[in-house]
Amino acid sequence: MTNLNHKLIVSHSPHIKGMDTVQLTMLDVIIALLPPLLAGVWIMGFRASILTLVCVLSCVFFEWGWQKLLKKPSTISDLSAVVTGLLLALNLPVTLPFWMAIIGSFFAIIIVKQFFGGIGHNFMNPALAARAFLLTSWALPMTTWIEPFQKINMFNNADVVSHATPLALIKAGEAAADTLPSYMDLFLGNVGGCIGETSALAILIGAAYLVYRRVINLRTPLAYIITVAVFTWCFGGNGFGNGDFLYHILSGGLLIGAFFMATDYTTTPYTPLGQIIFGIGCGILTAVIRLYGGYPEGVSYSILLMNIVTPLIDKFTAPKRFGGKGEAA
Repeated sequence: MTNLNHKLIVSHSPHIKGMDTVQLTMLDVIIALLPPLLAGVWIMGFRASILTLVCVLSCVFFEWGWQKLLKKPSTISDLSAVVTGLLLALNLPVTLPFWMAIIGSFFAIIIVKQFFGGIGHNFMNPALAARAFLLTSWALPMTTWIEPFQKINMFNNADVVSHATPLALIKAGEAAADTLPSYMDLFLGNVGGCIGETSALAILIGAAYLVYRRVINLRTPLAYIITVAVFTWCFGGNGFGNGDFLYHILSGGLLIGAFFMATDYTTTPYTPLGQIIFGIGCGILTAVIRLYGGYPEGVSYSILLMNIVTPLIDKFTAPKRFGGKGEAA
């Protein structure tokens, strides 16, 4: 018998390598975020692009500076800081002062990401955590929306005409069939809101690219969106518009949250069943906050709360080891 031992190679897993890298994945996410960004600039003006640039440059600088300070290898080339800056900017009102955006970028990169070990170690989405921090710290600037296509001053927003979001109108009980934006307005983005959340069409174009590139799957987004639709349709009859599930899908940050934040690799479950459970949990929390809470939106807090229970979801949905005695892998 021929001795084949010299052909055997013993090594640690994984044994199959693909062409994907963190940089390529982040580049795909950046490309997918361009449609919502361009739509936001078109609808809300040139200041949206400047605010986005401030967030991106701040996130990259803080990541570079932190690693320089600790004498660690720089990881800004993996583009994850760019993605964090983009996501943060798209979840901010266009009128937010630049210095607040810089503080939010610091919180996202240093407090949420680097304090826990950098990319792959943070326990919640950095951009959403920064948004929640800014909303808690400066509620008024974070909830000041403008009318679509309104011209605003680059630095002084004292003369801005505020414009309530569709969800805020419903929550305040001020909505009527002839005052709420139409479905087409919601779909195209002719409404008030954060820079990247107004145009459902632009978000869906970006999401389709991510699915095509196999960066994300549809388990979590569909579970999230369907849960919100079913919950608001069944239990939303306590006021005008609350039971209109399509309005809840197209309004606010549901779509951008479902496709771009609830699918984050680090802070969401890795098992197929866990991803569905995660989406359902996000959907229930979002609907409960929108219908019964004091805040008209609920996407950010819902995803952050489910980020916290992700390790528990993974623990109970992990596949069993082959030949094991029931313990999770």
